[in-house]
Order: sequence, then structure tokens, then C-alpha cells
Amino acid sequence: MDYTLIVLLTYAAVMLGVTVLMTKKENNIERFCVGNRNTGWMVSALSIAATWIWAPALFTSTENAYTKGFAGLFWFLVPNVLCLILFIPFAKRIREEMPEGITLSSYMYGKYHSKAVKNTYLFQLGALSALSTGVQLLAGSKILSMLTGIPFAAMTVIMAVIAFSYSQFSGIKASILTDAVQMVFMLAASIGFVAFGVRNGGGMETLVTGLGGAAGDAGSLFSKRGWEIFLGFGLPTTIGLISGPFGDQCFWQRAFCVRKDRIGRAFLVGALLFGIVPLSMGVLGFIGSGMGYVAADTGIINFELISTLFPEWAVIPFLFMVVSGLLSTIDSNLCAVSSLTTDIFKEKTLGKTKFAMILLLAVGIAVANIPGLTITHLFLMYGTLRATTLLPTVFTLKGVKLTPQGVVTGIISALIIGLPVFGYGNVQGIAVYKTAGSLLTVVLSGAVALAVSRKRGARNG
Repeated sequence: MDYTLIVLLTYAAVMLGVTVLMTKKENNIERFCVGNRNTGWMVSALSIAATWIWAPALFTSTENAYTKGFAGLFWFLVPNVLCLILFIPFAKRIREEMPEGITLSSYMYGKYHSKAVKNTYLFQLGALSALSTGVQLLAGSKILSMLTGIPFAAMTVIMAVIAFSYSQFSGIKASILTDAVQMVFMLAASIGFVAFGVRNGGGMETLVTGLGGAAGDAGSLFSKRGWEIFLGFGLPTTIGLISGPFGDQCFWQRAFCVRKDRIGRAFLVGALLFGIVPLSMGVLGFIGSGMGYVAADTGIINFELISTLFPEWAVIPFLFMVVSGLLSTIDSNLCAVSSLTTDIFKEKTLGKTKFAMILLLAVGIAVANIPGLTITHLFLMYGTLRATTLLPTVFTLKGVKLTPQGVVTGIISALIIGLPVFGYGNVQGIAVYKTAGSLLTVVLSGAVALAVSRKRGARNG
């Protein structure tokens, strides 16, 4: 449809215009990566919220509310908000210990003076950025391609080019500023959709009926169905989400950008603002379930419901919201990867940082175009990948004594044992394997790191 192309062009023009008019082209690498380290807490909170609004926040929230009812939305929403709050003391700690830092990998290198530790973290952080970029491109291009008739593969390239166009201008400053603009719009749109959906979808009675999900048996966390949802979706999702900021350079980067005495406020407000969007999208899922709507594709049911219940023009703000949510994460990933280059190259140049951005987009496009992959599969997979470094990072920030060999061995154990078990359960849809894989990924990295560290410590002693 013509209006879809108009939305894309408008989005690109607005974001590029805001960036050019309100920031200066950055030629200094440190400022490109972390700005002046004194970004205000409100704009930072909006940026944190927008960065955390990825494809699952927009689509998986509605899908889970529709198919798994209250239990499904609860186990998606609560850990999503909680993880950003739990991250606060660690964000403060890393800023205290390394006030001039840029990346998590450089912090870990400074602690252990080990290239193996640094490279292990670079692999995890880089792989996460690639998978995250892939899932954003997959989700956005799926809808936009359907509406415009533009081939899916071409649409992934178009979205990638738009994100790169403004991100490469002033780096993190462009990302934070455009994130804030995007988040304000997403908040207004999501609240408007809920108000209109309740009014035109049968009222509160329909909404309450929909709390049970499509099958009507998931309205309680403690019912038989509620426990099944917890074990098959809730537990692995919680593990992946709680690990989220800890294994994502986007959030460590923002911890180094925001004004030092406003870190806690920025992340707390960001968490609460973020929660409004998936909660709103979940309410649409409840309404669809309560009114007996039969989805053609549960993966994009929010789009189907808006197309069905709302006036035709309502698709336009929804698409702008989708594009904003997905590209805000992509541009944050681009800035995250550009900052990681400061740990890779001795001679640091903006050319190398921008090349890293292009390389990330190329990998993300390739991931998005893998046949058969779904948004939920990718979401759970890279959520578990983040968990591989959770405990070694937390232990280090809390002052627990580990050795470089312990850190590396723990993370590799999680990667080669926990992640494949989870991946098998994810692809086959076997809850026990997904749960076991998630737990193994977290526990192995920490337990093995401690065991190897103590063994080598005793031997060295």
C-alpha cells in the first residue's frame, strides 16, 4: 500500500532531520561512542525504554496474551521490567570503577588482564547484537513486505539503510535523541490503541473474558495450564530477560553515557516507561481472545486486530510505532558494535567503527532471511545467549575473586552445553529441554567459573 511507503519515508526523514538539526557530526571516537558522559536522565530513560522495545515487546506480548492469556503476558512483561531495575546497582558500580569506560569487554579485560576473557565477551556481545538485529529486521520486514509488495529480502535492506543513515552521523548522540522521539510517539500510540480497542472491542467485559487466552484456561498463574506456561515459556523467558541488560552492550554503553548521579533514576523510569508498551499490546491480545477472534497468523495478531477493529487510518500510526520500536533497537545495536571496535583495534578510527556498523547490518540481514526462523525462536535463543555471561559479570562486579581461566571456561561451558540443549528444546517445542537448557546456561557459567578459579587459586597458592 502507498501509505506504508509514506510511513517509511516519513520516519527516515524525521529521524535524519532530528539528528542533523539537533546534533553535530561527530569526528571524535570516544564522543561517538559515549557522548560527553553527562546525558540527562529523562532523555536517557526514554532511550533505555526505546532500546528495550524490540520485536518481541511489540509482537510476542500480543501473541502471548492472545494464546496464553494472563499467565503468558505476566511471564513476558514482569521480567522485562524487572531486569532493568535489577541492572541499576551494577550500572552504578561499573561507572564507579571505570568512569572513563566504554564497553563491558574492556571492563572485564581491565579486571583480568586477559585477552581470552576480553575476546570471549566480545564474541558474546557481538553475536547478541547480530541476532538482535536479525530479529528486528525479520519482524518489521514481514509486515512491511506484506503491505507494500516489496520482496521481504529487499525490505530488510531498506530498514537497515534507514537505521544506518542517521546512526553514522553522530553515533550514540543520534541514537539517544532519536530513541527519545520514537518513545514519546510509541507511548502515545500504544495508550491510544488500548483506549480505542476497549471501546470498540466489546468493553471491559470482553477484556476480562480474554484473560483466559484463546483456550480460556490461562487466566491464573497457579492453574495447571498456568504452571505449564511457566515451565515452557515463563522460566526460560525470565532467565533470558533477567540476563538481558547484563549481556547487552547497549545498556552498558548507556550506563557510561548518562550523568553519573542520575544512572538509577534513568534506568528506573526507563523500565516503567517500557512496560506501558508491551502491556498495551497485551491488552489488544486479551480483547482479541475475549471476542473470539480467529487469527490468521498469531505472530502478527496485533496488526490483524488493528486492521479489523480500528478505522483504516489507524494502521498508519501502528506501522510508525512498529518501525520506531524495531529501528530504535537496531540503531542502538549499531552504536554498541561501533563501541566494541575500541576493544578490537589498536589504531582506533571512525572508519573502522562505521565499517563495523555495516558488517553488523549485513549479518543481521542474513539472519533475518534464514528460512523457517520465527520471532519467538530467535527471541528465546538470543535471550539464552545473554545468560552465558550473567554470573561471571555479576561475580566480578560484586568483587568475587575469579581467575581468567575460570571466567572463560565457565562461559564456554554454558555455550557448548547449555545453549545447544535449549536450542533443541526451542526448535522441537519441548518444554523440559528449554527449561533445562536455560538453567544449565546460567548455572554452568557461574559454577564452572567458581570451581576452576578455586582449583587454580589453590594450585597457585
